[in-house]
Amino acid sequence: MGAWQSLPEDLPPEVRHFVEQLRRLKDATGLSLAALGARTAYSKSSWHRYFNATQPPPRQAVSALCRIAGLGGPEAERVGVRWELAVQAWPRPATAPEQPAGSEEYEDDPTLPWWEERPPSKGPRGANRMLLAAVLLLFVLVLVAGVGVVVLG
Repeated sequence: MGAWQSLPEDLPPEVRHFVEQLRRLKDATGLSLAALGARTAYSKSSWHRYFNATQPPPRQAVSALCRIAGLGGPEAERVGVRWELAVQAWPRPATAPEQPAGSEEYEDDPTLPWWEERPPSKGPRGANRMLLAAVLLLFVLVLVAGVGVVVLG
């Protein structure tokens, strides 16, 4: 494994400790960033950003790294707690949209980076589509059953 690049001096201690722990876990796997990317749903460049504290990793990425490194149970839970502390302390980019107090958008959807805004909600449209699909399926089933009765009856 190559040497890690230095972390920014102004990182909060929670973030520094967490990223250093992630680096140790990655080193323990013996995998390159490309190999780690191939074994997870996260690209080599995403892992590079996570290991260099440019961006916080999603919780699922941390879980995947723990699994690959052979951590489970209480050890993996401790890493999850450190992730929560680090994400709360993670420095926000200057261009990040202001969030109201108590709004934890990153917590709500860990796959959505906190510096991106959520797309505007389109209301219950998805639920309406699901209902329409169910009604159409029911109609097709009744139609097929009726045709079967007429043909076989």
